[in-house]
Amino acid sequence: MKLTAIVRLLLAGCLVLVATMVGGAPDIRVVGLFSNKAVVIIDGRRHVLRAGEQGPGGVRLVKADSEAAVLEVEGERITARMDGRITKRKRSARQKEVQVFRNQRGMFTTVGSINGYPVPFLVDTGASMVAMNADQARRLGIDFRVVGDPATVVTASGRVEAWKVRLDSVKVGDLEVRQVDAVVMDGDEPSTSLLGMSYLGKLKITNDGQLMTLRLKY
Repeated sequence: MKLTAIVRLLLAGCLVLVATMVGGAPDIRVVGLFSNKAVVIIDGRRHVLRAGEQGPGGVRLVKADSEAAVLEVEGERITARMDGRITKRKRSARQKEVQVFRNQRGMFTTVGSINGYPVPFLVDTGASMVAMNADQARRLGIDFRVVGDPATVVTASGRVEAWKVRLDSVKVGDLEVRQVDAVVMDGDEPSTSLLGMSYLGKLKITNDGQLMTLRLKY
């Protein structure tokens, strides 16, 4: 795969995140489970959600079967079994932990943020730095040609002009790291921004093959 080759040659993988929400996140209880459908009580009101549908409070059903439902709330994913209640107290106790599952393509992907702006990530422990293409950097307001240091990156397509920059903040779930080194590549690759070790290296990572758990080291 072209992107995989870029990952390997670029800077030195990937995840859907399950994390714990805090603050004003809704109370959620799963009361019915079916194939790709779940009956969910959100803040006391009953809703039937199909895979991909979003209900009140930003609660989206990712997938479901007879055993459990995977819900996404505020960009974070939680696995809940029948009559499993996801309370604010439980989420708060685990707020510094993020769990990440492989998606259907075998990749680990999630939505986090850079400098406060939402960004889809391909999480890669083989990449030494966070990496993005030039268009993504421009959308984030990063004037990489002015603030960045010129560099050259070798990809599957050959050498690519790039710029090394420093990001004010990179955040996934409640795991925020500040002053993160990153590289901006000229052109369309990587098509999805890479969450590399300049961010992941600040975390404790455990991986059982299908599930990756991230925690802050400090």
